[in-house]
Amino acid sequence: MTDWMNDIPRAIVQAQRALRASVPDLQWRFLHENEWLRDEVALVQAEQAAGGAVPEIGYADIAQGRVSARQIERIRRRGCVVVRGVFDTAQVQAWNEEIHHYIDDNGYFELAHAKAGLDKYFSALASGRPQIFGLYWSRPQMEARQAETMDRTRAFLNRLWTYEKNGVRFFDPDRQANYADRIRRREPGDATLGLSPHSDGGSVERWCEPSFRPVYRDVFEGELARFDPFDAEGRIDTREIPSPAVCSAFRTFQGWTALSRQGPGDGTLRLVPVARTTPWMLLRALLPDVPEGNLCGAQPGRALGATPEWHATLREGLVSIPQVEPGDTVWWHPDVIHAVEDHHRGGAHSSVIYIAAAPWCRRNHDFMARQAPAFLAGRSSPDFAPEDYEVNFKGRARLDDLTTLGKRQMGLCPWD
Repeated sequence: MTDWMNDIPRAIVQAQRALRASVPDLQWRFLHENEWLRDEVALVQAEQAAGGAVPEIGYADIAQGRVSARQIERIRRRGCVVVRGVFDTAQVQAWNEEIHHYIDDNGYFELAHAKAGLDKYFSALASGRPQIFGLYWSRPQMEARQAETMDRTRAFLNRLWTYEKNGVRFFDPDRQANYADRIRRREPGDATLGLSPHSDGGSVERWCEPSFRPVYRDVFEGELARFDPFDAEGRIDTREIPSPAVCSAFRTFQGWTALSRQGPGDGTLRLVPVARTTPWMLLRALLPDVPEGNLCGAQPGRALGATPEWHATLREGLVSIPQVEPGDTVWWHPDVIHAVEDHHRGGAHSSVIYIAAAPWCRRNHDFMARQAPAFLAGRSSPDFAPEDYEVNFKGRARLDDLTTLGKRQMGLCPWD
């Protein structure tokens, strides 16, 4: 923790005052950014009406180098992509069945009831309690993370970023760190488990924490038009308020792998498919109509919400992802606003494994050193509430279940 985190309300007031006084042409900057965002949201709405605002590509095109420059530019602009057919359907169906037995045979629900309330991260966003399982080390999860097809997909996504500049390499795009996340298995008919629009990767820190300033230098002091959400400079070094479920690794894309068919209405993901929304959100909190000490509702140790009160323009761009099939993957830039539908109106479980793109870098190397012992012992991943369900679970993945690639990605053996 840095010193300001010991008195966060005071730090918010001080940061807000300082930025209001120092940001050059603050009103002009926001008006310019607001005009740009309105036009971009209108374009998103038009694209969605014409067939879909979320880009889609096939894994086969990644594997064979057939993704065009035009497709790449659209993915970077929208900040998200559906990659079809990363895994074989039969393999995914087998994984889904194994996870079902892993949950039931080990008495997960009884254990979860006893440990309810440990995870507070989404408490301000939940319409009800999201049906996300605090499980990290099932064999299907580990097999999906270490798969060669997943490795190629994540390398492609990493290379959408500027990962080297002025002789400094921020991360290795072709080597992955397997950041362990959870499972979503949402029951059909559920109407309580949504998440309001938000982004991860820092809340009040974006204004208060000095390590974020290099990331947002063009927003607060430089040339606003130069801000590039895919520039990795500074991203590796940011520091967040310690809190369960706040990601302390670096991710180029958040993502999940579909274990079941799901789409609009099935209680699944919604996105504002605009990569460049952070400047608008940062500047919005500095305008005169926002009370001192209030950063448009941002709360420490929580996801950064996009609220109806302060972010209505941005929320107009919220769209559902297209229907996906088992084995498809969905990816979104960590700045992208995303949500989970309140109602699951489908007839089957809406299930996913959360797998992000986390390239090998100093920050992720250090996180793997913390995560590897948790894997070996069956404890919860260190970024999440210490529920530790899997210590004695039957069917948990062990070291022998990992390939050489999987061991490297977990920091359990060195890269050559």
